Amino acid sequence: MQQFMSQLQHLLSASGSGPVNWDLARQVAASQLAAAGDPAVSPYERHAVEEALRLADLWLEPASDLPSGIRTSVAWNRNEWIYKTLDVWRKLCDPVASRMVGAMGDLVPPEARAQLGPMQSMVATLGGALFGGQLGQALGSLAGEVLSAGDIGLPLGPAGTAALVPANIRTYGEGLELPEDEVRLYVALREAAHQRLFEHVPWLRGHVLTAVENYASGIRVNREAIEEAMGRVDPTDPESMQAIALEGIFTPEDTPAQKASLARLETVLALVEGWVCHVVDNAAGERLPNVVRLGEAFRRRRAAGGPAEQTFAALVGLELRPRRLREASALWAALTTHRGIAGRDAVWGHPDLLPSDDDFADPVAFATRSTDLDDELANFDFTAPGAPEGKAPGTEDDSDDDRS
Repeated sequence: MQQFMSQLQHLLSASGSGPVNWDLARQVAASQLAAAGDPAVSPYERHAVEEALRLADLWLEPASDLPSGIRTSVAWNRNEWIYKTLDVWRKLCDPVASRMVGAMGDLVPPEARAQLGPMQSMVATLGGALFGGQLGQALGSLAGEVLSAGDIGLPLGPAGTAALVPANIRTYGEGLELPEDEVRLYVALREAAHQRLFEHVPWLRGHVLTAVENYASGIRVNREAIEEAMGRVDPTDPESMQAIALEGIFTPEDTPAQKASLARLETVLALVEGWVCHVVDNAAGERLPNVVRLGEAFRRRRAAGGPAEQTFAALVGLELRPRRLREASALWAALTTHRGIAGRDAVWGHPDLLPSDDDFADPVAFATRSTDLDDELANFDFTAPGAPEGKAPGTEDDSDDDRS
């Protein structure tokens, strides 16, 4: 009992603000990685990553109208991936966690709240610690699978920083039974393509993250699941605090607004991933012997999500899979055929120019709808929220704020 109270006191006194105890999340993730193994990045691996990203950027030049978005090329170990991406995870997970913490407070009967007084804040602190611990486990598992900063389709890393995770690339290549240098170069092509897209389409980063946040805002908290999880805490067993499973406490609201929000999220994730797949496969062309096999493997991997990604989805109620990836790739291919590379990439000039969910059914019709983009762009208000302020799409924008 004394050990349990000591552990509980540590959880309640741990520093951190907001609905998630992020200090605890980092500690749990680091402990999990230490137990599983987190190889340090060797000088050879750092050099190999830098060279792969440099070559990838050269190959992408003729395949994309967007210039290089890489300012820094780095190799991360698994801990570094967590540390460098934590700010974006905080932005994505805090709104969901705040509803869980609020629901835990609601479990206290109204007549008992007055008696608790200042003790009531301990409920929120405990909720933040529980969620932080669970999130740390999920991020630790995810860090053991991701291949790069942009691997799951979100702009997780610092703007302009292209990062690969050599240890995970090596393991993934062994599973495919393909040469490590070829797998590394294909991952570098995908990372460099992501950097071009998010660096030179100023509104896209906010657009993607807002789509995730809007979907998260419609997630409902299952109070019965929280009660069941808390009921499994055994005061005589300190390990029961760590064994609480919070998966399944979040479920999407079955409302028209939430369904529309999910459709927007799935569409934008598919468009980003479809563009990357199409551009990378065109850039690799005849250069990589196993490009077809690699492309197919990555499509399956992104469409299905790995075990850790599925765990994360169960925990926070967010599935980050581009469900319509093949249709999106076909749409970008049709745009390339009918409008050329410059015309295809000009579609990223404004969010209102992007294909809708309905356009996926007939990519050729969308691609041939209007080949005169100047007339099409003239109908848009580029000062609207989300558009580059004072700039028309496709024009050069040197503002550092827009690139962040």
